[in-house]
Amino acid sequence: MAANVGKFFESVGNFFSGGDQIPWSDRDVIAGCEREVSDAQKGSSDEFFKECIMRLSWALVHSRQAEDVQRGIAMLEASVADANANASPPQWREKLYLLAVGYYRSGDHSRSRELVEQCLMIAPDWRQALTLKKMNEDKIKRDGAIGIGIAATAVGLIAGGIAAAVARKK
Repeated sequence: MAANVGKFFESVGNFFSGGDQIPWSDRDVIAGCEREVSDAQKGSSDEFFKECIMRLSWALVHSRQAEDVQRGIAMLEASVADANANASPPQWREKLYLLAVGYYRSGDHSRSRELVEQCLMIAPDWRQALTLKKMNEDKIKRDGAIGIGIAATAVGLIAGGIAAAVARKK
């Protein structure tokens, strides 16, 4: 019985929190990636430095800290803006996907969905992107349902208040 109650509350919590399947990174992973980037700046090849930046971007957008996610988004936006025509489709796809994860985690589900669609134009059957697309769509639907519920409740309260006021006047 207690297990069923626990599962119920977990499912309700996941409904409202938008529990997802995207992995999280912690401060230790981010700190390690930051050290790696710092070391790579001191004379490593440009290609290795870019790989380190991508790992740091991954860690940042997967963080539980909003400021880390925003920093990851900014790094990826700059990387996408500076991307040259030499970027391979898998590299481009990966940057767009990480940016979509960042926007998903920051709550901008519409922007995340747009970026996922761009990923899917490059690789239509990429499972990670398909999963994130479904998560975005579910979150947008859930937010809409919650908004409709709140609006309906407000209308009901107002109508009830008006009915009570009219009843008192009689």
